Amino acid sequence: MAAAVGLPAARGGPGRPGRRHERAGRVRGARAAAPAATAAALAVVAAVHLGALLAGATTAVHITKPALMPLLAAYVLARGGPRLLVVGLLFGCGGDTLLQTGREALFLVGMGSFAVGHVCYLVLFARHGAAFTRHGAGAARTYRLTAAYAAVWVSVLALLWAGLEADLRVPVALYSLLLTVMALGATRVGPWAAAGGVLFLLSDTLIAGGLAGWPQAPAPQFWIMLTYIAAQYLVAHGLLTHLRTGEEQTKGAGRKPPGPFAARRGRQSWTADRASTMP
Repeated sequence: MAAAVGLPAARGGPGRPGRRHERAGRVRGARAAAPAATAAALAVVAAVHLGALLAGATTAVHITKPALMPLLAAYVLARGGPRLLVVGLLFGCGGDTLLQTGREALFLVGMGSFAVGHVCYLVLFARHGAAFTRHGAGAARTYRLTAAYAAVWVSVLALLWAGLEADLRVPVALYSLLLTVMALGATRVGPWAAAGGVLFLLSDTLIAGGLAGWPQAPAPQFWIMLTYIAAQYLVAHGLLTHLRTGEEQTKGAGRKPPGPFAARRGRQSWTADRASTMP
């Protein structure tokens, strides 16, 4: 009757499946384009931020800095990355925002925010990375890496110690230890993340050197942010690449890849099976 009088097709009519497929196609296209779009947005904002640092455009610096890590988090989500990585990046955003206030009390809170982010990364490295080998052929590499990162931490802290204010010494020592452990843990998920960990060490050493009164390069904030942005991106990219490689290897072995959202997919499948058996 509805079709006879020229009304739209009734719910479930013959035209609806085509429209549903069109919408599904548009959604798939949007999802496919999302990683490139968020990566491009991150690159633009990072370039503006770094340019503003060189130009001394303080307002642009303060606007763009808190936007960097949310954009990187959006990129991670667009690529289907683990939520804990997103949480770690957002704690990095909290640290960015607090540190740029220039207040000492908020500086320590910002350091704590970064520390929570590092803990998130460490959990991800432990969950998805290759295990450190204490026996056999890989044991020597494990011991060499641990000794090298420990030597870097001790050496840098010793050089910083005398120049740091007394109330910053212990927080800087503890934070730098956590950062060094995170950088060491990043070696478990491949060279990209390992490079990100090293750049994170370099970036925060530049910050600590400023606190300790070390001679500064021209435009020190530019170099701090350049190494920091690269570090966060490489850690995220390295972990995503490691997860994708693991899933591809699992598929090649004929098993369903667990992936970061496997539990949710399993619950959805279980719900769908239950619904199909209901009268």
